[in-house]
Formats: sequence, structure tokens, C-alpha cells
Amino acid sequence: MNMQDNLVVVNGGENELDTSWATPVLAIGAVVGALTGLGAAYLLVQRAKKRGETPNLSAIEGIKLGLLIFGLLRSVSMLGSGDEK
Repeated sequence: MNMQDNLVVVNGGENELDTSWATPVLAIGAVVGALTGLGAAYLLVQRAKKRGETPNLSAIEGIKLGLLIFGLLRSVSMLGSGDEK
């Protein structure tokens, strides 16, 4: 589906982008993100239980995790754009 398929003619013959798909996409993204975060927290708690200690992330682990998430979000934003890098 290309961008022209999403154009809608409104009053006066002006073209406007159909954004009726935005809300469901955001809702699905929120649910997937929440479930992913819950799964990550569960794994962190299980690792801490196995070691017999409280969950603890060092600053280095936090930075690594943040960079990994940033890379993932960048990859997701490139999906379907046709840009291969």
C-alpha cells in the first residue's frame, strides 16, 4: 500500500491524510510495550531469586540496556521504509 491509497478527498477538493489507523496502532504498541516491560521485569526478578539477592542493575547495565532499546526503536522506525543500511 502506498501513500496515495491513504488520501481522502474532503470539502473543497483538498487532500488530507487518513489517520484513522493511528489510534489502534498506538493502543497495540502500548499493550506490546507493557507486556515486554513486564516480561523483562519478571526475568530480572527470577535472576535475582536464583542468586538469592535483591534485583540490582548497575549504571553500566542501565546504559547498555538503554542503548539496546534505542537501537531497537530505531530499527522499528525503519521498518517498511525501504531504506536498507
